[in-house]
Amino acid sequence: MPERPDYASFIAGHTAVINMINSGASGVTALNHLLEVVQTALGALGVSFAEYGPSRGRVIAACGASSWALGRAVDHADPSVARLLSGPATNDVPVSTLPAELAQQFAARGIRRMLGARVEAGGLALGSLHAYFADDETSGSEAHALLGYVAVSVAHLYGDQSGLPVHGDGPVVAALADGLAIVDSQGYVRLWNPAAERITGRTAVQALNRPLPFPSPPTGRVIDHRLPDGRWMKIAAGDLPGRSYSRVVTFRDVSDQHQLNHDWDLFLAVTSHELRTPVTVIKGYADTLTGHWDALEDEDRREAARAIGQRSTDLARLVDRLLATTGGLGPIGGATPAPFDLVEALRAAVTGLPGDLRRRITLALPDDLPKALGDRAAVATVLTELATNAGKYAEGDSPVELTAEADEQTVAFRVSDRGIGVRPEHVERAFDRFWQGESGDHRRYPGAGLGLFLVRRIVERQNGWASIRPRPGGGAIVEVRLPRG
Repeated sequence: MPERPDYASFIAGHTAVINMINSGASGVTALNHLLEVVQTALGALGVSFAEYGPSRGRVIAACGASSWALGRAVDHADPSVARLLSGPATNDVPVSTLPAELAQQFAARGIRRMLGARVEAGGLALGSLHAYFADDETSGSEAHALLGYVAVSVAHLYGDQSGLPVHGDGPVVAALADGLAIVDSQGYVRLWNPAAERITGRTAVQALNRPLPFPSPPTGRVIDHRLPDGRWMKIAAGDLPGRSYSRVVTFRDVSDQHQLNHDWDLFLAVTSHELRTPVTVIKGYADTLTGHWDALEDEDRREAARAIGQRSTDLARLVDRLLATTGGLGPIGGATPAPFDLVEALRAAVTGLPGDLRRRITLALPDDLPKALGDRAAVATVLTELATNAGKYAEGDSPVELTAEADEQTVAFRVSDRGIGVRPEHVERAFDRFWQGESGDHRRYPGAGLGLFLVRRIVERQNGWASIRPRPGGGAIVEVRLPRG
């Protein structure tokens, strides 16, 4: 790495990111640009950012030589992560000290050291920044200071709730999102924190020394309250004995939860429809065969049998998806990992796709791809979900491209389409259960939002990971990486 950071490029790049944010860009979009600025300023091979949840984290942004790690889960028990969470705010970590599999991944890309910085707010770790280098030298104090400054900048992005956090669960979100008011014995507000201003749209000047602008529940009770603008708050309160003021009231915006409840109802309706359709077709053809067998021509019987078989396959696939998303993976993804020929498995999976979709698939699969380590049978499920998704969002006869590659430690395949694409701020939400890019009653595309959720669960059970990103020129690319066999 250079002796000193390139401050001129950093200031120019950081200014550009700020202008992006002021112009409305936020979340992962701004974060990715910020990582590129850091990479240039530090002369790093790559930079990544992992967001932490209650039990583990995930790489949600990456550039340069670390782009391969996008979507990869991060274990809190990993020594390097634990050291960063509990030790100094920044530290150098030799790649050789990492777990063997991860160390090999880095070494294969010429990375020998990483400089990490903890991103935190209010004493809570939100995530960590990592810059990667080809040398063994310890980073100078200026590099530590610059990465630490960027970590503070990222924490501000979270504090502003501008498209971050990507994952809406865990104590970090609660700590950042909760409004807090302290109310005296007369019911007047004596303290009104910044989160309260953001949630209610009422400034501290407007709130202090006035009655609480919404109901306060009895101690130990929690109530939902709808604001005039249609948003929902969940409100709790507790007594503060022995103080001049008497109550602390906390509240948070739970509009997303209410939307989730709506989406759940919609999911049930859509799933009921998807179940009813194949069942109706199967019953119709079965009744026809039973009641009119002698009157039917052989070709008519064969056509009925084919329809019953196809619809039975559709029904079995839908049931498997439901089992996989409502607790455990059922019959999918539970086999003991073993080496297998990924190219052969992909080609076989393509032959099982519906004819209209199969005709749109273009293959660019190398003959010498190394074997993958995992569950060969699960590849068909994963590819079917990805290809179906691609075909659904890329209307007409536009091609769906299937490619594969390998590096020193992983084997990967990609499904690319030329459809509506994915927004940068949605590259992680796309893997949430029941989530879809379009919501509400005006969606153009059918489905219950289970496909990518199922893909990620299956792949991660095989010690791999899955990610999605926009495709240059329009569309989306979903990448699945598995360990080499």
